Amino acid sequence: MLTVQSIPAFNDNYIWLIHNSHNHCVVVDPGDATPVLKVLEEQSLTLDAILITHHHHDHIGGISELKRHYPNLNVVGPASEPIPGISQSVEDGDQVELFGERFMVLGVPGHTLGHVAYVGDGKLFCGDTLFSVGCGRLFEGTPAQMFQSLKKLAALPDETEIYCAHEYTSSNLAFALVAEQDNPHLQRYREDVSRMRAQGISTIPSTLRQEKLVNPFLRCEQPSIKKSVADKAFDDSDLETFAALRRWKDNF
Repeated sequence: MLTVQSIPAFNDNYIWLIHNSHNHCVVVDPGDATPVLKVLEEQSLTLDAILITHHHHDHIGGISELKRHYPNLNVVGPASEPIPGISQSVEDGDQVELFGERFMVLGVPGHTLGHVAYVGDGKLFCGDTLFSVGCGRLFEGTPAQMFQSLKKLAALPDETEIYCAHEYTSSNLAFALVAEQDNPHLQRYREDVSRMRAQGISTIPSTLRQEKLVNPFLRCEQPSIKKSVADKAFDDSDLETFAALRRWKDNF
């Protein structure tokens, strides 16, 4: 089992540091090099590689500085996105080996067209596709693309730990509690999240099992969700339920 540590960045980003027992590590989506370099120095870690999920600056901004400190870095990222410094381009179905663990690359378009996620060792690094109680905005993709991407992630084992790139849980909960007011799992999760955030504790990772109970974007087949978007949807299909839910959240 690999160890995962969060490195907070900007206002609400998480850069994920994956390391083994031999003081070598990989970071996921380093939007800023400074906090990463600080942790590497404090913990005497050697950076071997970077995993990138998509091209937004808050996910790639630290690549060049980290490469300056570690010239032999392997920078893994989506083949179809314009990301400077990539040394290994990947797409859906490819595999990446990290410290003896095999990670599958999943194509998850929606937030951006070339967005990928990495899953292995019971862990999912999904960038801005799936959040706790939410999903990413559709900056480039279509509702159909994001809906299929979320279905792909939902098909993973329930115990999969979800390492998304932002601490959005509290704000996502505010929307989810309006979209599905009578969900008892949401009520309990709100209490847990409020307690954790009051203590400065991260709500991430979540688990897929948890998200299937509380995340409205993974629950579009539920009558309760369909009812809540009935006046916003063009039909009652699961896809249109998702699209209406996403439009609603965009203006919430």
